[in-house]
Amino acid sequence: MSAAQQYIELFENHVGDICRHSSSVMNELRRQAFSEFKRMGFPTQKQENYKYTDVEALFAPNYGLNINRLSIPVNPYEVFKCDVPNMSTALHFMVNDTYYLSKTSALPDGVIAGSLCDHADKVRSFYGNLAHCSSDAITALNTMLAQDGFLLYVPKGVVVDRTLQLVNILRADVDFMVNRRMLIVLEEGAQVRLLVCDHAMNTVNFLATQVVEVFAGRNSVLDYYELEENHEQTVRLGNTYVRQESGSKVRLNGVTLHNGVTRNAIDVALAGREAELNIGGIAIADGQEHIDNNIFIDHQEPDCVSNELFKYVLNNEAVGSFAGKVLVRHGAQHTVAQQTNKNLCATKSARMFTQPQLEIYADDVKCSHGASVGQLDEAALFYMQQRGIPLFEARMLLMFAFVNEVIDLIQMDALRDRLHLLVEKRFRGELNKCQGCNICKK
Repeated sequence: MSAAQQYIELFENHVGDICRHSSSVMNELRRQAFSEFKRMGFPTQKQENYKYTDVEALFAPNYGLNINRLSIPVNPYEVFKCDVPNMSTALHFMVNDTYYLSKTSALPDGVIAGSLCDHADKVRSFYGNLAHCSSDAITALNTMLAQDGFLLYVPKGVVVDRTLQLVNILRADVDFMVNRRMLIVLEEGAQVRLLVCDHAMNTVNFLATQVVEVFAGRNSVLDYYELEENHEQTVRLGNTYVRQESGSKVRLNGVTLHNGVTRNAIDVALAGREAELNIGGIAIADGQEHIDNNIFIDHQEPDCVSNELFKYVLNNEAVGSFAGKVLVRHGAQHTVAQQTNKNLCATKSARMFTQPQLEIYADDVKCSHGASVGQLDEAALFYMQQRGIPLFEARMLLMFAFVNEVIDLIQMDALRDRLHLLVEKRFRGELNKCQGCNICKK
């Protein structure tokens, strides 16, 4: 039986249970998503977007699912303690793919941070509008199986001063699959910061699919940060879809410190004049870890700006891949787009694949793209050793300096300082597995 057929039969046999433990809004798209997944099956490596990740092999093992929403014996407040200096966040939890209530203080009037299933009136006009099931099999699979998710809604003109933090906790005693959903809606003039942390509590095999939809209204401001710190038995496939209206400013920054296999696909539409996107990412991998980032930025209107910077550091037999495409459509004059991917293979057995692309149909633009793959500078290593710095320390300092540029893009001082420490510990080998929430430990 093929991997896809397993999930087709799973859905056909349990669709009633799946729908019964979800909401009407999520159920409305479920049958359509199933039809699309049944038509497409899992993507193969013959498809350009999945060229370097064997998706079918990742889904072939037999994972358990919590379709009947049985209670998971974990209190997230017992396992997660946040005391980062100067970063008092409004804390929320997803345990596997179920939203857990927050004990944080009240947010500004009209702001919603909670379960997708509890806010049908706010969700209905947005859910599934960006994440089209017909365009991607992982999105279709997530849509047909997801039963809950996280909603962040900020009404017109509201500025949320306090950073929101969503902690995704993977918890199971057997090999386990979760399907998470997130919906972020900022109305005109709204502003918010969201930090998302992924952590695996148990050393079983985890497979997580995640679909995020972001609607940034006119003149809204969103800072969205993701931190992956799982273990090498975790697979995560995430698809993020963003639509920006006129004057909106979105900052996306993803850091993968530890994970077995990561594939992130980010699709951003700059759909209004003077929209601005700043997107960055750090990928650190060793052993046989695999990290694949696939970025598509669609400049649909004039006078928009996008800045893109991704850096990888690969050790041992780790594999990294980056595919970035910037599309400038007809009429999107005065576009400014910069795309950069820099990669460091710290060992000869590490492999990196990079494919930056520009596709331009306007004649008054400023666009550039570039990629590089290299090893540690032997001359710099020799120079540092001549001045008494041990080889290991010299290698660590060069790697840290290499990724520091991306960390400095983060606008939250406390988070930026903590990441400086975590990345240094990662390079020193002191952060070799998920250890709860290290970002929140002194």
